[in-house]
Amino acid sequence: MEHLYEKASASAAWLKERLRFAPKIAVVLGSGLGDLTAGMTDTKEIPYADIPHFPQSTVEGHKGALLEGRLGAQPVLAMEGRFHFYEGYTMQEVCYPFYVFQLLGVETVVLTNAAGGINRSFAPGDLMLITDTINMMGTNPLIGPNDERFGPRFPDMTEIFSHDLLDLARRVAAKQGVEHKEGVYMGFMGPCYETAAEIRAFAAMGADAVGMSTVPEAMVSSYLGMRVLAVSCITNMATGIQTVRHSHARVLEIATRAGDRMCRWLGEVIQEI
Repeated sequence: MEHLYEKASASAAWLKERLRFAPKIAVVLGSGLGDLTAGMTDTKEIPYADIPHFPQSTVEGHKGALLEGRLGAQPVLAMEGRFHFYEGYTMQEVCYPFYVFQLLGVETVVLTNAAGGINRSFAPGDLMLITDTINMMGTNPLIGPNDERFGPRFPDMTEIFSHDLLDLARRVAAKQGVEHKEGVYMGFMGPCYETAAEIRAFAAMGADAVGMSTVPEAMVSSYLGMRVLAVSCITNMATGIQTVRHSHARVLEIATRAGDRMCRWLGEVIQEI
C-alpha cells in the first residue's frame, strides 16, 4: 500500500474544497440501481475523471461520478458506478474510494449490487439483506504493507455488516411492507458468469447469492472503521438453476424494475441513520 495514504489524502483534500456538505454516509449504486439518487436534493455531480487518483468506471450501467446531495436532511455522497476486479484494476484501486471516504469523515457505507440467486427459495426481483460474505475472488484487498493510520494489520471481520444497521433495515422494511430475503453473498472474480458445477459448490459452502463486487468493498470499509450495510437485488437465478442464458442486459432490466422498492426502502433507512 505504498503511497496509498498520500494519494487518498490528496483526493480527499481536492474533494473537501468542492463539497458543500460534510457527508457521514456514502452509498454505492450497483448495476441498474441508480434511481436512489432521484430522491436526493441539492445535488452536485463530480465526475470520477476530475478527482485526482480516482479510477474510472468501464461497465454499462455504471455512470462514473460522485453525486453529493441530501436524502431528507441527511448529507450523502453516492457513487454512481463502482470499480471491479475483473476490469483489470488492482484490489487497492477497486477499494480506493473507501479510503478517501474515511478521510472525508464518512462513518457509514451502504452498498448495493445486482446478484445471481443461489438459494432456490429466491426469485428474480427479490431484495436480499447481506448478513455475511464468502470471498472467492482469489485474493484479499488488504494484502500488502499495512498503514496503521487507516486500520490494524489483522482486522476483525466478526461484524463486517453492522448489526444495528441490519436491525434498522428490518424495522423500516416491516413499516413499509417491503418483503425481503436475508443471506450470504459470495464474491466471485468474474467477468464470466459461473458454471453450474461452481454454483453447486457455492451452494454447499453456504452461499445464497453470488456476484462480482461488494466483498472487497465491505472488507475494506470494515477495516477502516466504517459501519456497513449491504443489499443485493436478485436479478437472475444462477447457472444450473435458471434455464435461460445469462445476459447483462437482462440483469439491468430486472434491477431497474426492482429499483423502486429498493430505493424507497434504503432511502428511509439512510434518513434514519
